[in-house]
Amino acid sequence: MKRTLCLLALTLAAILAGHAQCTEGNEPLIQNVYGRQTERLNGYWNYFADPLETGYFNYRRQPDPNGFFKDIEVDNVTGWKEYDFDLSPVMAVPGDWNTQDPELFRYEGMVWLRRKFNFEPADGQRQLLYFGASNYLTRVFLNGEKVGTHEGGYTPFNFDVTDKLVAGENTLIVAVDNKRLPERIPTVICDWFNYGGITRDVLLVSVPETHIRTYTVALKQGTFDTIEASVALNVREAGREVKFEIPELKISLAATTDAEGVARFERRTPKLTLWSPDDPKLYDVTISTDDDNVQDCIGFRTITTRGRELLLNGKPIFLKGISIHEEAAFRNGRIATVEEDRILLGWARELGCNYVRLAHYPHNEQMVREAERMGLMVWSEIPVYWTILWEREDVYANALNQLDEMIERDHNRCNVIIWSIANETPHGDARDRFLGSLADYARQKDPTRLISMAMERNDKSPEVLSVRDNMSRHVDVISFNEYVGWYDGTNEKIDRVRWEIDYDKPIIISEFGGDALYGRHGRPTDIWTEEYQAELFRKTLRMIDERMPLVSGISPWVLKDFRSARRLLPQTQDGFNRKGLVSERGERKQAFYVLQSYYRQK
Repeated sequence: MKRTLCLLALTLAAILAGHAQCTEGNEPLIQNVYGRQTERLNGYWNYFADPLETGYFNYRRQPDPNGFFKDIEVDNVTGWKEYDFDLSPVMAVPGDWNTQDPELFRYEGMVWLRRKFNFEPADGQRQLLYFGASNYLTRVFLNGEKVGTHEGGYTPFNFDVTDKLVAGENTLIVAVDNKRLPERIPTVICDWFNYGGITRDVLLVSVPETHIRTYTVALKQGTFDTIEASVALNVREAGREVKFEIPELKISLAATTDAEGVARFERRTPKLTLWSPDDPKLYDVTISTDDDNVQDCIGFRTITTRGRELLLNGKPIFLKGISIHEEAAFRNGRIATVEEDRILLGWARELGCNYVRLAHYPHNEQMVREAERMGLMVWSEIPVYWTILWEREDVYANALNQLDEMIERDHNRCNVIIWSIANETPHGDARDRFLGSLADYARQKDPTRLISMAMERNDKSPEVLSVRDNMSRHVDVISFNEYVGWYDGTNEKIDRVRWEIDYDKPIIISEFGGDALYGRHGRPTDIWTEEYQAELFRKTLRMIDERMPLVSGISPWVLKDFRSARRLLPQTQDGFNRKGLVSERGERKQAFYVLQSYYRQK
């Protein structure tokens, strides 16, 4: 018991440290901005690049304490300056700067963006400035005052800007810095494109002084017919009445908040339809107080394990999956619209998938919601990728903060079944402590989902393949990436290997595959051809069925060819990872139909 309490204290201290180091000035994340009163600040923003970070220094090379783009010595002088937003070009927000400005295609550094908007204050309302994500380090200024900062490129954050807004025209300036540094997450090396910019929605969220900050709605653990809900206000105040309604189930409940400002509900509902890929049932839910009202669509399901089986709603299920990067079809930039989400998810459904691994970072909220509507289960992951500075407390705090923000945003999305804490990390004591603590925190914050990570193989011999990882005791599902036939030998080796995996936990092959350039043909033994990739899939799928322990799911790598600065081979890669089953132009390779046929027979 003492060890548990100590771990809890350390975890809470770390998450508080994470918010202190990785964020500044921001409020706790508000749940479900899309179910609230908002004004979109998307559109065309003026911008310019600042590679020398002039905005933070005056001519004496002293850091500007306010961190705002101005020259301290000539502040408020309008007749002479070295920047001008009014004369600067514009780019779309949300959007990455790399694919909108050819001069910034490979740029890594600071870019300043400005948006003017009108605002009319309303009595009794607070205003939260919400960013769906901005890559990577973001500093926000409103009407010349610093609002705050956020570190991390793929999770949301918000600031209370009520006292900084003025009636009439307001000026919002955002400095975004996507430089890769060893202490950042991800670190300096990763195998996807480092898109910079304000890449997701920017919203002004209007809420009452006392409002619903977050809520959790799910099945009570161990049941299939009892709904539990907890609703937390933004203040710790007892005696506030909160209502919880699901009209279709004839549920209308009222409760009062406790001293922590939390109201709790429970109702047994025998006629409840559980969410599944075959029937992705969602219910309209309304949560309200005298002052506030939030609406959501929520599904109910259980996800558990039994030995090596994965159980959805108590029944064994095989995860027919595919891995996906958040890169738009055809346009090949960071996804900016829900329509672009639907294209990729539609390809996954065409494959026959019931599950998608959204790698290697939290994808946008609308991607998760669209997958939920379409009946696709989701693996969601933070970008603890390859080699991280495991010994540094600030790096751990950053990872913990990103994990917390990922869970906080999506804990009511019933299709999210796995929180993943890492991908392909090298073994070591410091790494085990780092990731073990992340796993413990994720389980503590959300006990209704499974914890996993994409491990690396640790073979017993060149032809006896295995997975042995100290993190196995921290995760619910043993997931690993394997590339026999590509990084490990050629296709013929797939037929010679055997597997020994000793864990009595479900097994997911989180990645396998090989590169092929669409339209390049040859024999099944000729690498880089569609025939080679298709043969690799045939042999691997046969190996999984015939010569591996019970596997509960797969998510081959990857749905679509995606940009990566690591992929340099001229006339073949040309800056793209070519393991996609679909080309960057939307053309289906032969392996697409091999996997599709396999899933149709499952």
